[in-house]
Amino acid sequence: MSVESVDSWKVTLPCTRAEAEAIDAGEFALDAVLMTTEEVEDDVERWRLDAYMENEPDAAMLDALRALAPSAAGVAPVIEALTAEDWVAMSQEGLEPIHEGRFVVHTSAHPVEAPEGGRAFLIDAGRAFGTGHHATTSGCLRMLDAMADRDFASVIDVGTGTGLLAFAAAHLWPDAKIVATDIDPAAIDVTRINAVDNHIEGLELIVADGALSDAIIALAPYDLVIANILAGPLVSMAPELAAIADARATIVLAGLLETQREQVVAAFAACGCTLEEVDRRGDWTILRLTAGEVRYVPASPPDPKGRDGWALDI
Repeated sequence: MSVESVDSWKVTLPCTRAEAEAIDAGEFALDAVLMTTEEVEDDVERWRLDAYMENEPDAAMLDALRALAPSAAGVAPVIEALTAEDWVAMSQEGLEPIHEGRFVVHTSAHPVEAPEGGRAFLIDAGRAFGTGHHATTSGCLRMLDAMADRDFASVIDVGTGTGLLAFAAAHLWPDAKIVATDIDPAAIDVTRINAVDNHIEGLELIVADGALSDAIIALAPYDLVIANILAGPLVSMAPELAAIADARATIVLAGLLETQREQVVAAFAACGCTLEEVDRRGDWTILRLTAGEVRYVPASPPDPKGRDGWALDI
């Protein structure tokens, strides 16, 4: 393989389930995309950490990755140079279609027809989170599907990733105003491309840090707020998410482990929200809450600088 053909790099280490959960729930200052996979079903010792990065990993990067998987001490990491073709083929491998209610989510490698009365979404793995194959995303799909008979006029998907949940909302409530937002401009680019591929029109796409953007506030309040991110950000962002929700709005939260549920629920309860439903999928939990009878107004404007230190007691 020539140097010119290398598009990205992959580092692989074995890990345990406990380490994988900590990685999935954590925030790390690494210039890499981290993915964990269960290699042997129900074997807590047989998991794998894959890290993808644009540049060849140096000693500091390898040390940082080893620190995430201390059980792999003494194991040499597997380092692979990937071409663009390698990345596309690898990212689709094994991603069989998933079915949640009326929705089917598939990749280009595994095309399927939509079920009768349902909708199929083409979401290829790539630069953004949310192919539907993770329990948090599929659980959100199920929760949205179960609310199909409700009437939502204004929906926001915070941390939209690939745009999948915003697309599902657009299908269920075609007359609603749908906003998809993410802190990562690449995710919004991916969402825009996926919207075209899936014939989704009329989405408002916003690059923003949380819900503090003027563009997001200008379109508030929302009667359905979806946030599939991580537990730490959910706790820290509870006041701003509650503030953009209308009175009696529905709030769907995901990206948290069951061990983190109590803290997330408490953060939103402090903003007047009531827990209505819990969907537990393995170690992951999806929550449905209802905002208070009166629209929440923070005692002081939320400060994004106050989000430093998103660690939780887990």
